[in-house]
Amino acid sequence: MKQLSVMGVTRTDLFTEEQNEISKIAKALAHPARVAIIDYLLKSNACINGDLVQELGLAQATISQHLKELKNIGIIQGTIEGVSVSYCIHPQRWAEVKNLFNGLFDQFNEPNTCC
Repeated sequence: MKQLSVMGVTRTDLFTEEQNEISKIAKALAHPARVAIIDYLLKSNACINGDLVQELGLAQATISQHLKELKNIGIIQGTIEGVSVSYCIHPQRWAEVKNLFNGLFDQFNEPNTCC
């Protein structure tokens, strides 16, 4: 499957499914606001809603866009009750993401020499 990118053609078919998945997750985590949202959700260890506006100091529309990106990759899950939207870490997906990145990081064996 070929995927177009802004800079040209990205040949995702040249890479493993795991490599493509790690890349997709890393791209979603590449914004400090999203990292801050995840950090806040992890520390809260609960479903939150309007707290993020006060916590991060960003506009609601901006936070909503970042939440959407995180939800698209499955790291967070949310429920809608009337006008209230609550989000929390998706435990199963978080474990999958953790395992993917740990698998990558754990491959490193400190070499005796380096270039």
